[in-house]
Amino acid sequence: MGKVGAGMHRDETTDAARLAAIVDSSYDAIIGKDLTSVITDWNHAAERMFGYTADEAIGQSILMLIPDHLRGEEADIIGRVSNGQSVASYETTRRRKDGTLIAVSLTVSPIRNVRGEIVGASKIARDISATKESERRIRLLMREVNHRVKNQFAVILSMVRETSKRSSSPGEFEELIRSRIMALSRSHDLLVTSEWAGASLFDLIQEHLKPFGREEQISLSGPLLTLQSNAVQNLGMAFHELATNSSKYGALSSDAGRVEITWQIAEVGTGAREFRLVWDETSTPRKGDEGHVEGTRKGFGTIVLQRVAPQSLSGNAELHRAPGHLTWRLTAPLESIVVPQFGSAGEGDG
Repeated sequence: MGKVGAGMHRDETTDAARLAAIVDSSYDAIIGKDLTSVITDWNHAAERMFGYTADEAIGQSILMLIPDHLRGEEADIIGRVSNGQSVASYETTRRRKDGTLIAVSLTVSPIRNVRGEIVGASKIARDISATKESERRIRLLMREVNHRVKNQFAVILSMVRETSKRSSSPGEFEELIRSRIMALSRSHDLLVTSEWAGASLFDLIQEHLKPFGREEQISLSGPLLTLQSNAVQNLGMAFHELATNSSKYGALSSDAGRVEITWQIAEVGTGAREFRLVWDETSTPRKGDEGHVEGTRKGFGTIVLQRVAPQSLSGNAELHRAPGHLTWRLTAPLESIVVPQFGSAGEGDG
């Protein structure tokens, strides 16, 4: 900062040197300027923050740091400082030497000479870019959460309506609706853990099949993929319905059954790629299977598998039932399934 005058006493010199050292080592940018907005002092933090050395900055107008649309701020600051007022901390934007903008918190105070006259202003600038980015991400996340919560309310209302139509008793309705809402909750938990950035397809399948046990009868095979939040919710519903049906009537209802879940990415033309998933389960046919096949065709699970899930993912699905065998095939555009970075060229089919 400024040089210490030769006429100072020893204690004054020591105090000035100490103050200069404090200012120079400050993490915040500390800038001095006169009442014409010309820079008179410039510490190391100002150099780091704005990119100008002290030699480059001192003697220049402070306006070099202020974007054109904010230059009115400086006139207001000088006017208030000239009247002996301090400017309480406020948030604004300043421009670095390389032209990039930086979010800062500024505090401005008058500088007085030994006679008490106001001769300039000291400005303390703190970089708040990280705080602003964090706030931006929180706002984005809250909008996403709000959208997803509203979407889940709509899904739950649909569940309640369709489940009530197909329940033979209040007890059956309660059991079915509870298990379906819990399935939604499991998908929701995966998304919250990733801050709604998506979830691994492996994790999603395992999370929805875990309550039914029999892990040794289930095989998963496919490339590592991170699903978009919409795909997490809709595929999660599908896996829950498939696993519930399997645990009651199919492969997961006995030790002899087998569930194979496979998925792949396929090229389908000029640069377009498609997500393909197959749930295939085999079990020993039991007496009454034929009646069950016919009787469940219009159940809520079938609606999810044949209409809700594929339509929500801009795809299509096929559901085939036979005694001792069930297959569900889903195809959808890759961009409606995975988060954008996983849909870029070069992603392996694994």
